[in-house]
Amino acid sequence: MKLQRVLLISALVPACVALAACGDAGSGDAGAGTGGAQTSGSGGTPGPTFVEDEGADCEVPGLPDAGSLPGIAKLPDPFEKLDGARMSTKAEWRCRRQEIKKQAEKYIYGEKPPKPETVSGTVSSTGIIVNVSYQGKSTSFEVSVELPSGGTGPYPAIVGLGRGLFGFPLDINLVKSEGVAILNYDPYAVGSESGSRDSKQGAFYDLYGSSSSAGLLVAWSWGVSRIIDVIEQLGGDILKAEAIGVSGCSRFGKGAFTIGAFDQRIALTLPIESGSAGVPIWRGIPGEGAQNPGSAYGETYWLGDAFGSFTSNVTALPVDTHEVVAMVAPRGLFIMDNPHIANLGPRSAHVAALAGAEVFKALGAGDSISYVSAVADGGHCAQRPEWADPLKKSIRKFLTNAGSEPGVISASSKATGDLSEWKEWDTPALN
Repeated sequence: MKLQRVLLISALVPACVALAACGDAGSGDAGAGTGGAQTSGSGGTPGPTFVEDEGADCEVPGLPDAGSLPGIAKLPDPFEKLDGARMSTKAEWRCRRQEIKKQAEKYIYGEKPPKPETVSGTVSSTGIIVNVSYQGKSTSFEVSVELPSGGTGPYPAIVGLGRGLFGFPLDINLVKSEGVAILNYDPYAVGSESGSRDSKQGAFYDLYGSSSSAGLLVAWSWGVSRIIDVIEQLGGDILKAEAIGVSGCSRFGKGAFTIGAFDQRIALTLPIESGSAGVPIWRGIPGEGAQNPGSAYGETYWLGDAFGSFTSNVTALPVDTHEVVAMVAPRGLFIMDNPHIANLGPRSAHVAALAGAEVFKALGAGDSISYVSAVADGGHCAQRPEWADPLKKSIRKFLTNAGSEPGVISASSKATGDLSEWKEWDTPALN
């Protein structure tokens, strides 16, 4: 296919910290009144809750400016609504999640625009073309498709963020052997790091302006949402829109994490070694030796412009990444981490997973989240055998409907976080 904008479409002792018993991240009804990537049960047709942002109609109170926010040393309470009341029912999560989303956009990432006026394209067995029009401007990008050799479509798929040395982040043979297609997505076609904070580049910024306050993680997320739009319209017997996963490592792990949190059509989110601006809690990073917030903000424009107000004062953030973890609930989330590189903040990522998992549990979806950092190989973005089994189980549970194994929280003894040091709130029993 002719490319219009895309260049590449191309031994530890684990401390097993379980949410119920060791190796079992809880149990319950993962769909209990919480929406997400659900289907109608009629031939795989997306059901009524299959939307990018289910709580878009929720009214969210005005949020204060950064300068008037009080310091919060511990992790903010994910169950406390902006009006000060705490959640008492699972049904309240729909709008509570929207409050968290709006806070995350305002203070960390920048606003992710809703679906534009026109999204069109094509889907074939080898590629997807995405065409987007917004307020008289148009842009397009492409991704390549690799179908599994067996079975019949429509196939589930995993969108892999990658470029150059950071190619498809997962074991390709494992993914294809599970009957899952591979979508190779070049994030730089949508948001390029070659730009600057004052002159951002890529398809996203072609539409929303080079001075947009939204960072690259939002731009990359927007791009995957538009890919899903096209699959939903035109996937036919090739790709299954309601069975899409997303993965990436390092900076693209940050992207995968953000994508899965911000689009509720993503069935399975698979961030790998995402580091600062990814899974690790901001409040834990300064004390762990991870890349500091100022460095993460200044290295490139991953984060929204507004985060500049918090680089030396992360305790003023009214939201932290454990709540972004929670935004994925009750859908599938498997966080893969590296305990050998302190700069990646694995201890803070473990805390984020544990705290976010409290929301999964409260929603009856405790077995939908996994975190594994108990790995022997310390190479950055290496393929690790310790991830193979939980990856297969996650794929079978959330993409192919061939399994129902619970998740696992297994942290390396070198990078185990202690949630009790970070929270002053209890997990409510939601009706």
